[in-house]
Amino acid sequence: MTDDLTKENQNPVELFQKWLAEAEQKETVNPNAMALATADAEGRPSVRMVLLKEVDENGFVFYTNSESRKGLEIQENPVASLCFYWKSLLREVRVDGPVSKISATESDAYFESRDRASQIGAWASRQSRPLNGRFEFEKEIARYTAKFNIKKVPRPEYWEGYRISPERIEFWVERRFRLHDRMMYTRTPDQKNWTSQRLYP
Repeated sequence: MTDDLTKENQNPVELFQKWLAEAEQKETVNPNAMALATADAEGRPSVRMVLLKEVDENGFVFYTNSESRKGLEIQENPVASLCFYWKSLLREVRVDGPVSKISATESDAYFESRDRASQIGAWASRQSRPLNGRFEFEKEIARYTAKFNIKKVPRPEYWEGYRISPERIEFWVERRFRLHDRMMYTRTPDQKNWTSQRLYP
């Protein structure tokens, strides 16, 4: 395994995919976990962990309740930052860019691939809103379990996928004595290519 940051002018999305594949071999729990930072219309930030479900040249995709705090903040201020940290590899990746919703067809396809219990949970959870005890949530789970019974569970309209289209991707590798390696890739104005710049640690 090499850090790959000695190579110039490489495609950062392809490098990220390589690092993610290596993390999947080393990290025992959720190697696709990422910190998602959003901000409301007044610029007040918030951050939480979510799971990356897809990454390609178009961007980084995750799914959530669009009525949750992050969903509402993305609606107000459609830009976000991601941060991946893989302790076993001593690596970090940061991603910045605008956020947009993916198509309903794509969201439907992913929702159908989820476990049935997770599908029920998407209906039962009023994400980010006040809850008067765990029993209230369990009653909602039971209600939707009975409602759908053996029928197919449809995707709630508010359960959607989001894509962060990267404008900047920064790679970081830990070194001894805090003499780390950092490389920043920035998308060119035509959105077709990348420029790279090494950064001081």
